[in-house]
Amino acid sequence: MKECIILAGGLGTRLRSAVPDLPKCMAPVAGKPFLSYVIDHFRQQGIEKFIFSLGYKHEIIQAYLDDKYATYNKQYVIEAEPLGTGGAIQLACRQATEKNVLILNGDTLFSIQLAAQTAFHEQHQAHCTLALKPMQNFDRYGVVELQENGAIKSFKEKQFYESGLINGGIYALQVAAFLNEGLPDKFSFEKDYLETLYKERPMYGIVQDEYFIDIGIPEDFEKANRDLMV
Repeated sequence: MKECIILAGGLGTRLRSAVPDLPKCMAPVAGKPFLSYVIDHFRQQGIEKFIFSLGYKHEIIQAYLDDKYATYNKQYVIEAEPLGTGGAIQLACRQATEKNVLILNGDTLFSIQLAAQTAFHEQHQAHCTLALKPMQNFDRYGVVELQENGAIKSFKEKQFYESGLINGGIYALQVAAFLNEGLPDKFSFEKDYLETLYKERPMYGIVQDEYFIDIGIPEDFEKANRDLMV
């Protein structure tokens, strides 16, 4: 997989106390915008083209990327109004040129092995393959259960779990199959696509027990600053 969409249009309301005037993905972590860690990891994993889905204060993000990543193959898709995660992905997918595209969140670093996810996705001819992170003692995330062959068995609601696999927010997506669903302009990728259609479509999960941090709340933003300090 050579192409990815990075969702970076969110308001970051829960992080506003720590980062009051920036898009969430631009929050400074160990001396540079968090988004740079996401870009750098996936560039190293073989991504050659980046499509940035932007909204809130998109000018700040574009100015940074045009400066620091001037030579990279990149495109910007800007929401005129919030479209939800699904609407944002759908809009960006219309700019994709590959059969399969990787979907990432600009406020989450999940250091997956892309080759493994790509091979698994293609082997199963999946419409969507989720990267799943094993986690212990948590209540901030729901749990994804898998069948023996890796197909999605169920999505379970957020509550306290002693252990489980969480949706790490990274998806290998078959572009044409997704765009052919006829979904509305505004929708939730998680609720209206994954959780609604997983029983009827080939959707799979692959476990990737790699570094994971989501800076959506101040405590994890502070943890990222500690973890990523060189």
